[in-house]
Amino acid sequence: MASVLLDLVHLSTWAVCAVIKLPQLVAVLRAGSASGLSLSSLLMELAGHIVFLRYQIYYHYPLKTYLEYPIIIAQDVILIYCIMHFSGNAKRALVYALIYWGGWYMLTLEKWIIDLAMNVCTFISAASKLVQLQHLWQTKDSGQVSTLSWGMSVYTSSGKLETT
Repeated sequence: MASVLLDLVHLSTWAVCAVIKLPQLVAVLRAGSASGLSLSSLLMELAGHIVFLRYQIYYHYPLKTYLEYPIIIAQDVILIYCIMHFSGNAKRALVYALIYWGGWYMLTLEKWIIDLAMNVCTFISAASKLVQLQHLWQTKDSGQVSTLSWGMSVYTSSGKLETT
């Protein structure tokens, strides 16, 4: 019974990850604004996800341990582009894309680089949430921040703790 419940949590975590940023994207697109969202926070989150994905691939972990990350990364990239578009900085998105693309390859130039990056990626991902909260505190405007996306993030993080 416990293994069935664990499998259910695992599958539901994958399902939620497949749509985790969609409520946020819908809110931004409907409003035509990204107010309340911190670009820095999303860039940090994306960096953490990329490091984790690259680490998993580098060490040949089973696909099921990181399958949701390419989907989350794609959603993050779209959301970052929307934020940049609505703030009038869409051209700068190419610069960020080049930096992340270069980082993807630099992570595995030496084994110690990917190992070190993996050791700090959890901190970076957690810090990204604090940066978003700080942004909300400073602007006193939640704008288009999606409570549903944040709730889904809490669920998937909890689910991963149980299933990993």
